[in-house]
Amino acid sequence: MLQDRFQMSERRACRIVGQHRSTQRRPVTRGKGDDALRARLHAFSRKHKRWGYRKAWAVLRDEGWDANRKKIQRLWREEGLEVPHRKKKRRRVGTSTCPADRLRAQRPNHVWGLDFQFDQTADGRILKLLNIVDEHSREELGGLVERRIDADRTVAALDGIVAKTGEAPAFIRCDNGPELTANALRDWCRFSGTGTSYIEPGSPWENPFVESFGSRMRDEVLSIEQFDTLLEAQVLIGDWKHEYNNYRPHSSLGWRSPVAYARAWKAQRVPPPRAEP
Repeated sequence: MLQDRFQMSERRACRIVGQHRSTQRRPVTRGKGDDALRARLHAFSRKHKRWGYRKAWAVLRDEGWDANRKKIQRLWREEGLEVPHRKKKRRRVGTSTCPADRLRAQRPNHVWGLDFQFDQTADGRILKLLNIVDEHSREELGGLVERRIDADRTVAALDGIVAKTGEAPAFIRCDNGPELTANALRDWCRFSGTGTSYIEPGSPWENPFVESFGSRMRDEVLSIEQFDTLLEAQVLIGDWKHEYNNYRPHSSLGWRSPVAYARAWKAQRVPPPRAEP
């Protein structure tokens, strides 16, 4: 009104009414108006469903559209454009008989930790490793190195360890993977009197002992050796596990190996035989 009635300049009129000069300027979008810009944003959103208005602004700026980021954001909202929310993955949650954060191994064969690792042979084929660790003695009890390990194969490995040690664990601690929440493992736990302690999904720190074992294996074997065949992987990993159990000292075990610690622990708690009168 000031410009029309009193022939004032834009600068002076804006100074009088206290407005910024940019509020008096009509947006110019390559001479096409906002309709063309809105249509371009719709096309952009259909093509790039996971991109938001910031990326749209950067792309349109490079294309020559005269619109700043705030305007792109406003039009984006007015048109109801948004990045679709990611669907949450199905969480497999096993039924625990003891919470993972309250369970601590008090003796050998009290808690066994289970976890899977993956590697590959030189031809690119997958290697799947099952690690089973006694959380008290830190001993690796006899996992598997195969191309494929399902729930039945996992149960067979546990049966073999129980037959060797003569005792089933009081609890097993593991994640919520499909092999470890299957009915085969649940039935095995029920028949053997073993409790389950499932960690929270996406929380590997709740299964620290077997995770630590896996990191040592990755650092000392899997990241160093190249396996040409499955048999070679089984032999080399088996040799490393033997060294880990029998020769590698652990500071948490008084700088003894897991096997030496377990042997000493059992010797201290087994009463000596009575002497004959």
